[in-house]
Amino acid sequence: MKKVIASPLAPKAVGPYSQAIAHDQTLYISGQLPIDGATGKMAEGIEAQTRQSLDNLGHILAEAGYSFDDVAKTTVLLAHIADFAAMNAVYAEYFKADKPARICFEVAALPMGALVEIDAVAVK
Repeated sequence: MKKVIASPLAPKAVGPYSQAIAHDQTLYISGQLPIDGATGKMAEGIEAQTRQSLDNLGHILAEAGYSFDDVAKTTVLLAHIADFAAMNAVYAEYFKADKPARICFEVAALPMGALVEIDAVAVK
């Protein structure tokens, strides 16, 4: 059975999509921009934006009863591939053991001028 997951701590979906969908033992989390769910503001700099995107993922994971340890795959979209090392350093703080599979690439642009967007798939 499919269930919509929405955390009040993460930014609300601004289009025709859900923050996440749980199906059986899998959680599919939409791409998270670095927007603070409480203020609606975006931090500056790749490190702060990466941290906020991952915090948003964490809020949604928690809302669904998952944790970062359950994440099996992520996709990281960067506005500038030159930010890879800085993003990676912050990313490593969130995934300590059994790191998920990941793809990371540069895109032409991200919504609202963001420097990073991260999605995830988690499994129990």
